[in-house]
Amino acid sequence: MNEGATELLRVEELSVRYGAGPVVHGVSLALQAGTVAALLGANGAGKSSTLKAIAGLEPAQGRVIFDGQDVSALGTAQRFRAGIVYVPEGRAIVTDLSVAENLTLGAYFVDAATRAKRQRMVLDFFPEIANRLKAPAGLLSGGEQQMLAIGRGLMSAPRLLLLDEPSLGLAPLLVARVYERLAAIQQEQKLTALLVEQSFHAAAKLARHAWVMRHGHVVGELDASALRSREGRLRAIDAYLGARQEEIPAAVAAN
Repeated sequence: MNEGATELLRVEELSVRYGAGPVVHGVSLALQAGTVAALLGANGAGKSSTLKAIAGLEPAQGRVIFDGQDVSALGTAQRFRAGIVYVPEGRAIVTDLSVAENLTLGAYFVDAATRAKRQRMVLDFFPEIANRLKAPAGLLSGGEQQMLAIGRGLMSAPRLLLLDEPSLGLAPLLVARVYERLAAIQQEQKLTALLVEQSFHAAAKLARHAWVMRHGHVVGELDASALRSREGRLRAIDAYLGARQEEIPAAVAAN
């Protein structure tokens, strides 16, 4: 990570428990403003639970520090107001509402002029949905629905966008298209985002830093060069599949 950059998010010893057993065990990480990072790992690794806990959607132990403020005791709505916006896996758009109405849901609390300005920005990034504003969201293709879900999140002008499996269920061509748009948004808006992915290749298109999770633990960490190198990805996959911590090279191993 770049020295001197402002730290926007710090998670300290975050644990999430479902029923009798914990699913996230003492996860700690830090994210700088204006950067994109990823949580990588297989299904069930605890990635989504970590993201939801940061958003306040899951009860958790540990601390969530956002822009220097401890928000651990704040509810989901308060964290949303502070600028932490979660885009769920499976898109979770309101299929019976129009595309325009779904976008409005992302900025219902601002005045009409601000909402219109943000909608123009979203549609510039996602022209595929620009001509379908009156169409029911349920009639969009999977890729268009994902663009709509991300666009709805952007309507709230997030300071931190939490993206849960943006590639889930999409064909490779659509995954590439969605990530291209996210890269354009990040470059133009200096967006700060933490995304959850099972696909290393998808995450590497956007993220500059990543943590590998397995069974609720962070078992590896990759910087930008490791994310983009074949060796770094292979060693991270070893961690992903259960290699011992000491087998992961220094450039990849978690601090």
